[in-house]
Amino acid sequence: MDARRWMWIVWPAFLAAAIMEMVVFAFVDPLDMRWLGTSLDGSRNAVYTVAFFVFWAVSVISGMMTVMLGRSASDLNQGAGTEPLAE
Repeated sequence: MDARRWMWIVWPAFLAAAIMEMVVFAFVDPLDMRWLGTSLDGSRNAVYTVAFFVFWAVSVISGMMTVMLGRSASDLNQGAGTEPLAE
């Protein structure tokens, strides 16, 4: 994948993660969150940081799937049939 396609994926994913971060933490206090029945030991900033990168990763995966599913048949089949499959 070329650099332009990566930017098509990463930049909108960054913006989506920032918006998700603002929306989620407008309603949820990180110090009130629990993981497997125990409270989180990290500071608010640590929870904000981890959540942002999780949101960003999910958005990047979504964007990658969109770009991959939007490719044409000729892009997908380019180079196919030039070498026989190993037997």
